[in-house]
Amino acid sequence: MEQAQKLATLIDRLNHMIGRSAAWLALAMVLVQFSIVVMRYVFGIGSIMLQEAIVYMHGVLFMMAAADTLLQDEHVRVDIFYANASAHGKALVNLLGSVFFILPFCLLIAYVSYDYVAMAWSVLEGSRETSGIQGVYLLKTVIMLFALQLGLQAVSSILKNGQILMQAENG
Repeated sequence: MEQAQKLATLIDRLNHMIGRSAAWLALAMVLVQFSIVVMRYVFGIGSIMLQEAIVYMHGVLFMMAAADTLLQDEHVRVDIFYANASAHGKALVNLLGSVFFILPFCLLIAYVSYDYVAMAWSVLEGSRETSGIQGVYLLKTVIMLFALQLGLQAVSSILKNGQILMQAENG
């Protein structure tokens, strides 16, 4: 039991660190967008690379912060019954949701995106624009990292909620 708790804590710390780091991309996006506007309207200069950088940051922000959002219990939930449920009821819903929805979703994303990401790496896919970011394959890799990270957070949730349910039965 103690090992399961340590593993859940390790996963939580990792995902929280990644999520907090990814959150800084929101500020970076604002600064880059501001720079693009100033460059365009003050100096008459455009930058495809900077415009693509915003798309990259946006994608990375949402995919890399998803597991931390789940950890913080800030994800979207239809909580008609959940809000008024007991701690035991919430633990059961979280456990079943992780086992039957989140983990299968992560496995599906990993399975479906594997060839997509592998193909991008095989040709080191870059931007269609010559002055764009030549790292599309890196952005596509984040899809696999998203599935792994969210899947690990589901495992953490299963461990923690399983412990809550076992304590409720024993206590």
